[in-house]
Amino acid sequence: MGRPARATPKATPKAAERAAGKPRLPRRGTPRAVRTEMTRAALFDAAARVVGKHGYAGASVARITREAGVAQGTFYNYFTTRQDLLDQLLPALGADMLGFIHERVRGIVDPLSREEAQFRAFFDFLVGYPQFYRILHEAEQFAPKAHAQHFANIEQGYVRSLKRQRGQGDVPDYSDADLQAISYVLMAARDYLGVRYAYRNGRVQPIPEWVVAAYMKLVRHGLYGREAARTRAAVPADGNVSVLPRRRSRR
Repeated sequence: MGRPARATPKATPKAAERAAGKPRLPRRGTPRAVRTEMTRAALFDAAARVVGKHGYAGASVARITREAGVAQGTFYNYFTTRQDLLDQLLPALGADMLGFIHERVRGIVDPLSREEAQFRAFFDFLVGYPQFYRILHEAEQFAPKAHAQHFANIEQGYVRSLKRQRGQGDVPDYSDADLQAISYVLMAARDYLGVRYAYRNGRVQPIPEWVVAAYMKLVRHGLYGREAARTRAAVPADGNVSVLPRRRSRR
């Protein structure tokens, strides 16, 4: 299996605008529906930058609207409260991230190549949008609804993909519950590897190639792949599974 082509890291247009601090406000003469959507997007973009810099606790309506370049009163045309915006922020950014990853893996059929491309794309997204981790990690305390929704969205996408691969015979016959647990193992790997190897001195750096190789080795072979090849699973009538060593053939 060949390694997928390494593309130059690029963030989505939305992520690039947030990182660069360039709100997109409607010009005079813009149709009302378009103007409404652009102003709402500008408030989201501004909130992302403010939370990324000051945290959720420091993300006041005044700071957000000043960053977006709109009047404070305009904020309440789009969100009922400050918390209303914060509860929508992470799921919206998560959708941006998933869209970015989806574009990077489009057309890749081989499951291992696709997993590696998804892994690389996640970290390339972080390079273009370094505020994401703070928005993600602080959400558990300051926007728990958003935090739960974000992980539910990621889980659903991962499990759906794994089920499709299971149906094609690309992954072992795991149960639905197994696939749900595995989706969180893979999500946790990305998260903690990012904390350890991507964020340094307050900046995001490309993930080291040896980390990508280590991750893919685990995905491809499993932690105890060699031992697993020498064992077999015995499933008794009561459903309790034990792993028994394979008997050596007598000479």
